[in-house]
Amino acid sequence: MFHYQAPNQLLKNKVILVTGAGDGIGKTAAITYAKYGATVILLGRSIKKLEAVYDHIEKQKYPQAAIVPLNLDGAAEHDYIELANTIENEFGHLDGILHNASLLGERTTLASYDPTLFEQVMRVNVTSQLLLNQALLLLMQKAESASIVFTTSGVGRNAKANWGAYAISKFATEAMMQILSSELASQSPTIRANAINPGATRTNMRANAYPEEDPTTLATPDDIMPLYLYLMGKDSLTINGQSLDAQ
Repeated sequence: MFHYQAPNQLLKNKVILVTGAGDGIGKTAAITYAKYGATVILLGRSIKKLEAVYDHIEKQKYPQAAIVPLNLDGAAEHDYIELANTIENEFGHLDGILHNASLLGERTTLASYDPTLFEQVMRVNVTSQLLLNQALLLLMQKAESASIVFTTSGVGRNAKANWGAYAISKFATEAMMQILSSELASQSPTIRANAINPGATRTNMRANAYPEEDPTTLATPDDIMPLYLYLMGKDSLTINGQSLDAQ
């Protein structure tokens, strides 16, 4: 497990966008960022789930969050531009993006993979990240320092049979992080980009991928939050282009 003791108010006055914020790791990360002082922008497709996270943050008296309902599967370039305009008008800058939203797709061979589903997984897991970054980089340049955190996977480094579009999308995510971090180092050095491999974590996606597994043997999303805090805070200012394991 990655060990890091975040100081209280590590993220005070920071504005952080979390995709897939309604469930699983995204939900826990959003609440954790708020707990440490951030204003969190909750992005997801289920308003009901986002409202539940928003209400939890309010109940704890953390900084007020913002809700952005957006289906990354159907979103077009203008939707991301509109999002950027909204964030600029409300907050003036953006300090962090956690690219957390992902689709698992199906566990089957490439020979039998549904092409329509393949394209959907790539849109949500890869294309949406490109469009979000393009729309929001100017806002991140207005921050004193900013962090882009991608979510990778073990099968995004070592692909295995029957992992199909998901594994391919995570290889693409690793490449996007490496390319972006290299470009930022020379063009926008106040912004850094890294990736987190959460590892085996007790989430609905994990249960769908491994239905026979006992979830009580797995780390919870709360257990892996130290790395999520580290990469968003001041102690990781010199970390760029790294793919790190949360456990």
